[in-house]
Amino acid sequence: MRIISVELFKADIAYHAPFRIAISESTSTENVFVRLTTDAGFYGMGEASPTRAIVGETQASVVETAKELSPLFLGSDPLDIEGLVRRMDACRGGQPTCKSAFDMALYDLAGKIQGLPLYAVLGGGKRDFWTDNTIGIDTPEVMAKKAAVFQADRYQAIKVKLGTNRDDDIDRIRAIRAAVGDEIPLRIDANQGWDYQTAIAVLKALEPMGIEYCEQPVAHWDYANMKRIRERTTIPIMADESVFDHHDAFKLATQGCVDYINIKLAKSGGIHKALKINAVAEAAGIACMVGSMSETRLGLSAAAHLVSARPNIRFADLDTHFDHAIDPVVGGVEIDGAGVRLTDTPGHGADIDPGYLDACESVKID
Repeated sequence: MRIISVELFKADIAYHAPFRIAISESTSTENVFVRLTTDAGFYGMGEASPTRAIVGETQASVVETAKELSPLFLGSDPLDIEGLVRRMDACRGGQPTCKSAFDMALYDLAGKIQGLPLYAVLGGGKRDFWTDNTIGIDTPEVMAKKAAVFQADRYQAIKVKLGTNRDDDIDRIRAIRAAVGDEIPLRIDANQGWDYQTAIAVLKALEPMGIEYCEQPVAHWDYANMKRIRERTTIPIMADESVFDHHDAFKLATQGCVDYINIKLAKSGGIHKALKINAVAEAAGIACMVGSMSETRLGLSAAAHLVSARPNIRFADLDTHFDHAIDPVVGGVEIDGAGVRLTDTPGHGADIDPGYLDACESVKID
């Protein structure tokens, strides 16, 4: 069996409202769907969701890189995921989000060819788990109202974006706690927005407020201060932008910088390297989370199967599709406050509505 065509689809999806984090603000997402088709009639779907401020990629760059990588796939065995990932890396350094879409499509193909859901292809089982829901940066009053809605919708944890300044960030959490009470865990994410002094001041003030962990308090390169912060607060520290691959995970683990690691397919280059990150973390006694950029339920479906297959992945942050004004996905994972529900459809189980794809700007390489 061989891959005979690669198709690329530009997907522009507006948000319900602007979403702000410490390093950027967005009103829409510009993603790319990749479809790999074989001579046996099977096809696999992948999704790239580039975040320029983090990975340095855009929709345009993903498409151009994908055109460059596509000849590597034509005529290749779709089950040789290791070989194809290595060939992508040898052809082009970096570009993890583009590569993640090809990787995801290969794993989808592997499941369809074998007649197995993706979690089984990964050697894991189907388990129940849930995701948090995320509040972007806004005034304390607006954020508190959103937190109350998430609590009413039965989310078992609320993620809160911070990373502006000490007083405002502390006020945001105080307002949210006043709105939702003390029982529901809060997860905070500074997205590199603090320096060392601000991080310590905020985290010390928030220690009594039931914070489950803090993501990326300082710049992605600042391993020394991540370690210092971890040693000076009782709030566990999670690395996100500091971890692109298993080499980063190894460095953070050996230097004692973090308690947890956030794996994102768009940041790691896909499932193949995400498995390596988790393996390194597990060996070091570090639990992981699988997060997301701004994927539709197609990308989130692949991520959810990864969570299900690996018990060391303790947390899930798979909520980005809630911000989208439309949902072009057919099938796939179902997500709400009650939990994340996988299907047993072969592959990751998600596809894109044909009518939606027909309206997308596309390129076919064969």
